[in-house]
Amino acid sequence: MNEQQVWTVEAKGATGRIDKWLAEQQEWSRSQVQDWLKAGHVEVDGRIVKPNYKMTGTESITVHIPEAVELEILPEDIPLDVVYEDSDVIVINKPKGMVVHPAAGHVSGTLVNALLHHCQDLSGINGVKRPGIVHRIDKDTSGLLMVAKNDLAHESLAQQLKDKTTERLYIALVHGEIPHELGTIEAPVGRDKNDRQRMTVTDKNSKAAVTHFRVLDRYEGFTVVECKLETGRTHQIRVHMRYIGFPLAGDPKYGPRKTMKMNGQALHAAVLGFEHPRTGEWLSFEAPLPEEMTFEISQLKKLELES
Repeated sequence: MNEQQVWTVEAKGATGRIDKWLAEQQEWSRSQVQDWLKAGHVEVDGRIVKPNYKMTGTESITVHIPEAVELEILPEDIPLDVVYEDSDVIVINKPKGMVVHPAAGHVSGTLVNALLHHCQDLSGINGVKRPGIVHRIDKDTSGLLMVAKNDLAHESLAQQLKDKTTERLYIALVHGEIPHELGTIEAPVGRDKNDRQRMTVTDKNSKAAVTHFRVLDRYEGFTVVECKLETGRTHQIRVHMRYIGFPLAGDPKYGPRKTMKMNGQALHAAVLGFEHPRTGEWLSFEAPLPEEMTFEISQLKKLELES
């Protein structure tokens, strides 16, 4: 077994299943930990145990972390909605349902696979799995994404994101009728200790997160808002809107389920602005709402007119 590293810990006072406990200790998913346990990569007091092993709080645990297997990322002829392109950057209007870069369970059909077919000159700063990717949007979030075609562009765009000088506006349909016109949510976001696949507002192992929002329209039981990101944490808008009591419509992870016939959250990256990494010119782009969101909002308007 090729081992990249060995992680050992004294689990004093720990209780419950070992797979859940281990996933809470590091940036590991529970499914990943379960795979390691099944493969015999985890030892408790020198012996291999199953994922459902119940801890007593006196164990010494050793995790043999397997060496990461490098994925072969292949170009794929997938249509792209290219909003802008030059020798330094590409701006893509990503469709809902497309994963941005390959990962376990998504080695094909991603934006990166499509980009590799579209052009060969992508920045290599993020390695072979994420060439050119400066920032991400969730699989079921549609809209604008900037991609770097060389390292100069990548460094410039990444610095602009860090300096908070880019413009990123999202349109969201949320549950509930927000009573005020403007708001700012300033609440730290970190991984949910009870579910490693979810993020939450927490003071533990969190990062500062700020979202500004503006009400665009109200309907019975719903509000359309424009959200402006000051930071870019994982699932930030989805987590923040849920935190203030107005979760996104269609969001299977953070909102009420099956309230609309949508596959995933009603969230669209509508506006993207940044300084061109070579010329210094300010570039700004807009992408119209996808048909699914437009339809759901039109149905809300129709119900309002009929009532």
